[in-house]
Amino acid sequence: MDMRLKVFSGNANRSLAEAIAKELKIELGKALVGRFSDGEIQLKVEDNVRGADCFIIQPTCAPVNENIMELLIMADALRRASASRITAVMPYYGYARQDRKAEPRVPISSKLVANIIVASGVNRVLAMDLHASQIQGFFDIPVDHLYATPVLLSYFRAKKFSDLVVVSPDAGGVERARNFAKNLSADLAIVDKRRPRVNEAEIMNVIGEVNGKTAIILDDMVDTAGTLVKVAKAIKDKGAVRVMAACSHAILSGNAREKILNSDIEELVTTDSVPREQNGKDKIVTLSVAALLAEAISRVHNNESVSSLFVKERE
Repeated sequence: MDMRLKVFSGNANRSLAEAIAKELKIELGKALVGRFSDGEIQLKVEDNVRGADCFIIQPTCAPVNENIMELLIMADALRRASASRITAVMPYYGYARQDRKAEPRVPISSKLVANIIVASGVNRVLAMDLHASQIQGFFDIPVDHLYATPVLLSYFRAKKFSDLVVVSPDAGGVERARNFAKNLSADLAIVDKRRPRVNEAEIMNVIGEVNGKTAIILDDMVDTAGTLVKVAKAIKDKGAVRVMAACSHAILSGNAREKILNSDIEELVTTDSVPREQNGKDKIVTLSVAALLAEAISRVHNNESVSSLFVKERE
């Protein structure tokens, strides 16, 4: 593709955007992303983008609505400045949990947000570990769905754990956990739980053998950490000798850090898809996905396969 590659960032995760630009050996595009006195977003793209292949790095993490609006307004600015193609790079996609009408008179917010993003002028989406795979279909434009699996697997392979079991904290995550376990030559266990209310979980049973093993609880995201801590206790009570946890997106709302710090979990290994302050007192290990996203951006720009990045890990 004979177009200049340009990478821009909003305020959601600028450190990740700078790391991606460094991997690509280019400078981050210049754009003013500020606020008017009444709180409205003020944005100006300061680089010439006419005919350019533009990527906007903007996870829609907290503050979710602010970050979504920055993405929309930047896409509109690039479109009106005659960019040839605009790709929204969302390492974390907010509103992903509201992906179906689970009860009467509730929205499908995930679809609504996808519609708005497409309407803003975005031509393509790069997302990572969407909460539900059907969200890809909510966008009426191409979506490349990346996985943080290669980054997480490298970390745990280096640890050389023996007698390992990967634990899915619910039935919906079994495929993810099974694939992870296969790549680590580990066993698989599943936690049977129910949710009486939003952000609350009751552990009903642990299916599979965890006694005497090192367990890795694998999920796509950790928000309040309530479920994660309960799952850790349940498998510890069943005889697991060590309990680790891994997720792609560490949202860590409220006192989630404190819950993890006081739990049976030795480490929560996650990525920098969502920015957070480093705290030497907590148990959180953050791995960067900058190189992975940079490679995906390079492949999209050069019209090369993105899915082949993950073939080995998903066989």
